[in-house]
Amino acid sequence: MHYEKRAVIQHQKGLHTRVAAMVVQKSHALSTTYQTTLFFRYKEQENIASNSLIVLCSLKIKAGDEVWVVGHGKHADYVVNQMVEFLESDFQFDNAQIISEVDKLLQDNAFTAEQIFNSMANGLMVSDEHDVVTIFNPAAEEILGIPANAVIGKKVYDVIPNSRLHFVNKTGIPELAYRQVIGSSSTITNRTPIIIDGQIKGAVAIFEDISALEKITGELQEVKELKGQLQLILESVQDGICVVNKEGCITYVNPAYLRILNQQYAQLVGQNIQEISPSGARCSVLSSGKQVLGTISKKKNGVAVVANVNPIIVDDEVTGVVSVVKDITEVQGLMENLNHISAKAEYLEQELWRTKKPNRAFEHFIGRSGKVFDVLAMAAKAAEGSSNVLIRGESGTGKELVAEGIHYASRQGAGPFIRVNCGAIPANLLESELFGHEKGAFTGAIRRKLGKFELADHGTIFLDEIGEMEKSMQVKLLRVLQKKEFERVGGESTIKVNVRIIAATNQDLEKMVLNGEFREDLYYRLNVIPLLLPPLRERKEDIPILAEHFLNKVSLELTRKAKGIKNDALDILLQYKWPGNVRELENMIERLVTLTEGDFIGIEHLPTYLKEKLITRNKEGSSIVNSEIILPWEEYEKRIIKLALGTYNSYNRAGKALGLTHKTIAAKAKKYGIEKTISW
Repeated sequence: MHYEKRAVIQHQKGLHTRVAAMVVQKSHALSTTYQTTLFFRYKEQENIASNSLIVLCSLKIKAGDEVWVVGHGKHADYVVNQMVEFLESDFQFDNAQIISEVDKLLQDNAFTAEQIFNSMANGLMVSDEHDVVTIFNPAAEEILGIPANAVIGKKVYDVIPNSRLHFVNKTGIPELAYRQVIGSSSTITNRTPIIIDGQIKGAVAIFEDISALEKITGELQEVKELKGQLQLILESVQDGICVVNKEGCITYVNPAYLRILNQQYAQLVGQNIQEISPSGARCSVLSSGKQVLGTISKKKNGVAVVANVNPIIVDDEVTGVVSVVKDITEVQGLMENLNHISAKAEYLEQELWRTKKPNRAFEHFIGRSGKVFDVLAMAAKAAEGSSNVLIRGESGTGKELVAEGIHYASRQGAGPFIRVNCGAIPANLLESELFGHEKGAFTGAIRRKLGKFELADHGTIFLDEIGEMEKSMQVKLLRVLQKKEFERVGGESTIKVNVRIIAATNQDLEKMVLNGEFREDLYYRLNVIPLLLPPLRERKEDIPILAEHFLNKVSLELTRKAKGIKNDALDILLQYKWPGNVRELENMIERLVTLTEGDFIGIEHLPTYLKEKLITRNKEGSSIVNSEIILPWEEYEKRIIKLALGTYNSYNRAGKALGLTHKTIAAKAKKYGIEKTISW
């Protein structure tokens, strides 16, 4: 049922707050009791909820105003008549319960208003007719940096000296969009008077912090100025610049670009590169998103240009390309001359390095061949810095001598040079050997021991046979290389060291990395400066020099003078392949000096296996050994290992004789299936 009726407000103060609360309380009671929904219609406002105190107060209904009461429900006519009668009464009640309910409603709505004020993002400050602050919300506290308890109850101008709220309270004139600086904040403020029944009852200020907005405005101005500067730069540079959008249309060219191509602005801007240059670098970059650098092309006017074309990427999307071109027509001839001169200078510099007398630190490395000069020149350069060095080469090529030379020729030369053979130390002891241990760290650790890294502080540590190191130790070594710090075994304190690291190996580390036997990150950390020592068979011109050096050295040690080596014996030494390299040659010379009775070493004094390997040429020119076709290298290696083990019956002694390590001999014996009980 729908029913509505007009009511004329009789109360002389209209529906002020307390009366409005009584109306809301009455509406709630009637609606609940008779299951009828009530609405008010006032002027242009329709379907105003009768139970909303805030809305009802905001209508400012005065005495004599007409209000329509609308009801929906079974007893709508009765309920509407009751509400009309109530609205036209004088609102005098002596019922304590009703007064209590009205007060509770006022209190609840006051809480609601307070929650609204506290939730506002803008600052809110309200003063009464005496300029005393009555409301100061949390946003106002944050913006002005003043706590509410320091403001509420005090005069506006006492707590905020530059406030104008009391002027608005006095004049009744609003101040809108007023900019004000308070502390470190810039604010925009609206101040309006509170007018009730034609009387000013206070003032309210709503303000917003615009510091961030002003900062953005300033930044926008800076961007505008920067854009102007950029435009001036683009107009002034001598390189041609062309900008293309994502559709392929040319959107900008600078004057230099027009000059280089001898074209007009209107001839280029607006053109699509897919039509005028479909196979050019700009189209390629636009489609692929990858830069193209240093492309040389010849334009229609005969000008040769070199171009760098880069994609313009915004939010991971190619939005265009920029091409920078330079006229190289006149420069090409000069470049050819310069390249020729530069190549010549580079060659002469390399030759100077190669032929330069090596640093005295490398004087123990005997040799005058080109390959020796090359590797020593590179080692001397490595000594100038502090980067890690990885020395590669077969066993017996002199890796430790080169490592010593790098150390003594470097800034760390005054510090210690510590050698560690990673292949000769059992894996379970290597960590203690490198990093040391604390007393009681393990059984047998009766005292603290300093590790090799600690001993090498401010010097160099030489890690020989690095390829023999187990992967668990490789991880710990990697930390030392990265952070220059470690802990002793069983220790807790971190020890920092300043150590130059030189590693050496005769193994194929790249293959070991692929097979998962050697850490890739450790390989790259060690292989900063690689040095490859040539085997003796690749520098045979050094064999006579080395042989004479070892001959004099051994003769001095044995106090037994050998005058020299006969030419026929020297010829055999030159033809031999020297699998044990310089170490094998030194051992052989020592053996020959010791066993030779005469003053000169002849072919008859050489070991039998050496003479059996003598290569001669038959009439057809094919190489033969003992009138047989030369066999694969592994066959000779197998025979030499077998012969050495048969002669010495010991991995250690066989290794010394061949200039190899005992581990290498054992590995070769296993490889070739030389089954025999051999001692170490």
